[in-house]
Amino acid sequence: MTANGEPAASEEQVQHAPMPNGRSAVIETQPKRRVSIIADGPSGGATGNLNVGGGYDNPAFEQNPRRKISQTSTHSHSEIGPARRRSILKDTSCYIDNESDRGSTHSFENYRHNTTLEAINGKYSGHQQPNASSHDSAGTNYVEQSWVYNLCLKCRGDEPSEAWEPSFWQKIFPYPLCPTFRTFSRLLTLITIGVLIWIVAYVIIGHAAAPGGQLFSLVVLTVAANFGGYLMSLTTLPRLIGMLMVGILFQNVGWVDLDGDFAKVTAHLRKFALTIILTRAGLEMEPEAFKKVYKTILKLGIVPWIVEASAMAIMSHFLLSLPWIWSFLLGAIIAAISPAVVVPCLFRLRSKGYGVTKGIPTLVVAVAGVDDALSVAIFGIISTIMFSDKGLAFQIAQAPVCILGGLAFGVVWGSLARIFPEKGDAYVVPLRTLMLFTGNLVAIYGSEELGFEGAGPLGVVFSSFISNLFWCKDGWEVDENPVSTAFEIFWMIFEPILFGLTGSTIKINELDSHTVSFGVASIFAGVIIRILITAGIAFGDRLNTKEKFFVGLAWMSKATVQAALGPVAAKHLGDDASEDERKWAQTVQTVCVLSIVCTAPLGAILISLAGPRMLTKTKQPQILTGWRRSHRPSIRDISIIDEEEEREDPEVPADKETLDNTQSNAHLPALAFSANK
Repeated sequence: MTANGEPAASEEQVQHAPMPNGRSAVIETQPKRRVSIIADGPSGGATGNLNVGGGYDNPAFEQNPRRKISQTSTHSHSEIGPARRRSILKDTSCYIDNESDRGSTHSFENYRHNTTLEAINGKYSGHQQPNASSHDSAGTNYVEQSWVYNLCLKCRGDEPSEAWEPSFWQKIFPYPLCPTFRTFSRLLTLITIGVLIWIVAYVIIGHAAAPGGQLFSLVVLTVAANFGGYLMSLTTLPRLIGMLMVGILFQNVGWVDLDGDFAKVTAHLRKFALTIILTRAGLEMEPEAFKKVYKTILKLGIVPWIVEASAMAIMSHFLLSLPWIWSFLLGAIIAAISPAVVVPCLFRLRSKGYGVTKGIPTLVVAVAGVDDALSVAIFGIISTIMFSDKGLAFQIAQAPVCILGGLAFGVVWGSLARIFPEKGDAYVVPLRTLMLFTGNLVAIYGSEELGFEGAGPLGVVFSSFISNLFWCKDGWEVDENPVSTAFEIFWMIFEPILFGLTGSTIKINELDSHTVSFGVASIFAGVIIRILITAGIAFGDRLNTKEKFFVGLAWMSKATVQAALGPVAAKHLGDDASEDERKWAQTVQTVCVLSIVCTAPLGAILISLAGPRMLTKTKQPQILTGWRRSHRPSIRDISIIDEEEEREDPEVPADKETLDNTQSNAHLPALAFSANK
């Protein structure tokens, strides 16, 4: 249907347009987009009235029908998925002409385009809009332009399929100021499930699950952290910042107390979260890209890490008065990169074509995985040496045994993941997910039990990478890997738990101003040194100066590893630990939290702002490989990619008469779209 309700032209009319020379030219063979707001009139002329429907899509409106569109705007430019529901707060005469159509869905974007075109038509034809029409649209424009309406519209997003709702719902809860019935029912279902699980837990556990108990406090903290992360995501900053802030708030207001015997539970939750972090780091490495540029990945992943860790260790020793062994422990933690911050930001840049030609997004993500594995492995080696009471030979054997043992476990378990289960099994996805997850958990707990704590994390990353390598050879794509999607779901559960717990360890009234000031100075000094070193050693990698500095900026964000390992040193201390050791452990934990608060939001902002200015934008459509489409981009990232660039479509015949006829009205849609932008 067209904008005024008349039937659109059939597919045959669109595909076989008569030409002046008597031939029939195929104008478009791909599935059509929604009918253009500038359509031909009933007579089929090329200069139909703007307000008269019934024509087919103007080919000049989009030279390339396969033009790449950003992920968050696909529902507005494609027939796939439903159109956005109209609001009952707006004048319905602007949407429909037939009373029988009032219950159907309508495109809010079509309304905006029509309003823009009517204004342009009146302006350039020398006529003013009738007073009645202006009066009718006054309330509509006021509602549409209000910041409350626009904010609610951005928060809502698009539903992947058309939703059923009771007939009274829109009258009581109008769109978009109130949630849809689908959102309400989903929330009510989750609350019901949570209440039922709590009842069962209360019957089994008792007081700990009752209000005021530690388990109940942990559940409340997790739910609140998830909500805080959602609010933070509306600002396009990483969700983990909001989760961390909620944890700090709960601790300092006195709403949560997870110390004592319950600290053992939180320690195990951190290990589960660390296993998921490292598994995702291994699965996000693209095997083909890694094999092609593994020298660059290892060079940029190891050398800057060593420099930053060493700089952080030296400064923390002299500025924070930490012993050398504690300083290097802190340096190993701080030098890690956070994929939770880097991956979504680079996804948005890559979807727009920035840095794709030279593979910069793939390079940055692969190095982040290498950094995480190196940080956790070195941390495990140092902590084992610090807290072990075994002999000197055992301590000397830590490094080679952990490295060789971790790599060996990765090769063996990754190879078994290809054979078991068999790739044609109907339950291959859940079985592979459980095999990889349980095997990696055994690696983390087993290496700690054997006294070689650094081998487990390295084995987790390497086993995930080897498994992904074999699965890709069997036909799975990196960006369509269902096991990766399963671990994303696991991370959605453990992310608020991890960062909520990390924030709850900070007590503001007990913070030392000396530790905070010199800790922040050490963090930023290490970040700046790393950026300079990265730009300096990236020679021979086909990167220009701006791209080298952008790569260094992208690696400044700290979050996941710091949250998982920051409190671990304090947990290793026994009851006989000295007061100085407890102070040093508290300093390590405080600096880790400060690194998250200072670098995660700043890193996300710098990546988003510096990317379009420092990276080259490709002029050809790109197929996103090595990235899962389930990553949540920013809700404000609504744009059409390469819309200002003209590209030739190889499927449209280069017939001069065809091009002349189709380009005769190209200025009208171009004018309308530029005004709408």
